[in-house]
Amino acid sequence: MKTGKLRCCRLALLAFALGLCTDLWAWGATGHRVTGALATAHLSPAAAALVADLLGPETLAEASTWADEMRSAPGTFWQKTANPWHYVTVPPGAEYGPTSAPPEGDAVTALARYGKRLFDPALARPARREALKLVLHYIGDLHQPLHAGNGTDRGGNDFSVRYFGTPTNLHRVWDSQMIDGERLSFSEWASWLAPHLDEAFQQRFRSIAPADWIRESAALRDQIYPGGERIGYDYLFQHKAALRTRLMAAGWRIAAYLNAGCKATPAACEVPANP
Repeated sequence: MKTGKLRCCRLALLAFALGLCTDLWAWGATGHRVTGALATAHLSPAAAALVADLLGPETLAEASTWADEMRSAPGTFWQKTANPWHYVTVPPGAEYGPTSAPPEGDAVTALARYGKRLFDPALARPARREALKLVLHYIGDLHQPLHAGNGTDRGGNDFSVRYFGTPTNLHRVWDSQMIDGERLSFSEWASWLAPHLDEAFQQRFRSIAPADWIRESAALRDQIYPGGERIGYDYLFQHKAALRTRLMAAGWRIAAYLNAGCKATPAACEVPANP
């Protein structure tokens, strides 16, 4: 009996530790897939053709989590170089500007780099496929409010809370716990949110400038830190609408970004007859 209890305790601790390992990821798998699914419905014909050409049978929802999955891949690039590219730092009261990125880069510089590669028709298709997956992911990251970190607590990872009694941190609450607590699949989330992504919403979030996305995220970030350690239904009720809005805005802007790129560089989105 004692051996069995010890084994259970070890498994519980392992599960908790593995959960904490995901804290640096934005939105979690479900949230990112929601943004990819929402984006798919708003692609222009040229952008849809580009996505189909580069991803084949893989969907944007499937591809949206690739950048996080690759963080476990061996090698310096994924283990170290690309790690800072999932977030930006914006101190309270500050604005993200041209000199805000650190020397190692951040989500904005990575998006600019891989956006350029995505819409370069001279680049080999495998490189453009990788660029599409990274662009898709980084746009989603920039809409998670705690990925516009204040520079003091690793985007809420060091801000401990008890969410419905479970020890965790604020970053993880926004990455996954509020989303997965609804007990919906990503496709259910997308189907529930899609009707609200109407023309008025699209106009409200029409900007495809990352600095505008960051301004929105940082403003929301400053409103979501709780006054105490214990949070639950009251916190969820207060911030659920904002969570839904950020998921919807990310999905819409992924589509708008790809549509704009195809419009600006039509040659990049022309699908070859025999790829």
